[in-house]
Amino acid sequence: MPEPAAARLLRLWRRLEPVPGGKWLFARMLGRSVPYTGSIGARIETLEPGHARVSLRDRRAVRNHLDSIHAIALANLGEVATGLAVLTAAAGARSILVSLQLEYRKKARGLLLAECRCAPPVVTEPVEVKVAANITDAVGDIVAVATATWRLAPPT
Repeated sequence: MPEPAAARLLRLWRRLEPVPGGKWLFARMLGRSVPYTGSIGARIETLEPGHARVSLRDRRAVRNHLDSIHAIALANLGEVATGLAVLTAAAGARSILVSLQLEYRKKARGLLLAECRCAPPVVTEPVEVKVAANITDAVGDIVAVATATWRLAPPT
């Protein structure tokens, strides 16, 4: 039986995280396996079962016409944080995003951090799990809240 995706992710993270440039390399590898996720250039700062912290640098490629970070870049950041937290909490389960809601609270500028924590769900049959990621700026203000519903199913 192949190794579950969550176990592969965590094994790779634990191997690369302490190495200089390891977080960057991990983010690049994640971006290559999930190309749209990689399009914003986010960096994984923390990854543990049920907990993910993901950062996003403010740069021209993710900005909008209002000189702030684009709403869809924020949505992508929230999806990455919630997805990693849920996937690693539900070791072995298959997952797909079924709903993503964003509440935008203020213009997003500067370095951003999305953080999501979730309890390990029991996945004996298909189940939906709702989680949230707060996206904060460098001074700790919440610029957006991403609420995601992930459908989980037991491995095939």
